[in-house]
Amino acid sequence: MTQFPSEQLLTFAAVLSEGTLDAAARQLHITPSAVSQRLKALEQSAGRVLLQRSNPAQATEAGEVVLRLARQVAQLEADAGTELGLGSDGPRLAIPIVVNADSLSMWFLQALARLPKELNVTFDLHRDDEQHSASFLRSGKVMAAVTATPDPVQGCRVEPLGVMRYRAVAEPAFARRWFADGVDQAKLNSAPTVDFDRKDTYQWAFVRTWPGKPQETPERKGPRHYVPASHDFGDAIRLGLGWGLIPEVQCGPDIADGRLIELAPDRPFDVPLYWQRWKTASTVLDVVSDTVREAAAEFLRKP
Repeated sequence: MTQFPSEQLLTFAAVLSEGTLDAAARQLHITPSAVSQRLKALEQSAGRVLLQRSNPAQATEAGEVVLRLARQVAQLEADAGTELGLGSDGPRLAIPIVVNADSLSMWFLQALARLPKELNVTFDLHRDDEQHSASFLRSGKVMAAVTATPDPVQGCRVEPLGVMRYRAVAEPAFARRWFADGVDQAKLNSAPTVDFDRKDTYQWAFVRTWPGKPQETPERKGPRHYVPASHDFGDAIRLGLGWGLIPEVQCGPDIADGRLIELAPDRPFDVPLYWQRWKTASTVLDVVSDTVREAAAEFLRKP
């Protein structure tokens, strides 16, 4: 039976987290040559190439399997340290998590801040669209994810967190220019739109689900601005660059004060969010999951 020494697994995970062999060496306080030797020995044990020596380094398909193992070994070591009461003297676990931008800016960091300090963990947060974050779990890059995917990734379990409600809004002068005669599917599709990035399909989904016959569903026509930061995305809409969907809790005060106009008050856009995490028994992941669930309940609508 093939065995993988924990120091080789630790080194492999460090290279993928840091992006290069040199950066991993600095993080592990060893030489780049030692990193290279450990990787070579690990690949010899696995009998296949595990790492693409690109910049940043990427795991091969086989490497993703070994990365999951490396994360699990680190998790078990950290759990043992916690249960033994080693505190800061025990191994510190770095927990990689992928989170969508709106959750990250609104509530997720508050969840992490509530974790007990004796948990002795650090966090490696990845930001990606909630529709695509499950791929991080499949590849072994993360141990947990805030995702819009209700179906569990293999080796993970999933639970609902709540619903993020969005409102379609625009700056008043923009609304008067583009929607003077009312809001309909054609006007929404023709007016300039603000998207978070090219993975952001929410504005387009809002247009497509507008009441109408399926055969009348249009092609995308209007100009689009891409603003890949949650706060700046909202500012772009407030400044009149285009219309877009903003979380209700963020745009509610602006609607009340008249700084934003709600384009379809009777048509909120709801996105259910889920917490997916590895099934592996883990005291640390259990505590993180409980805290994330409690924080989400304060900020999200009930499913």
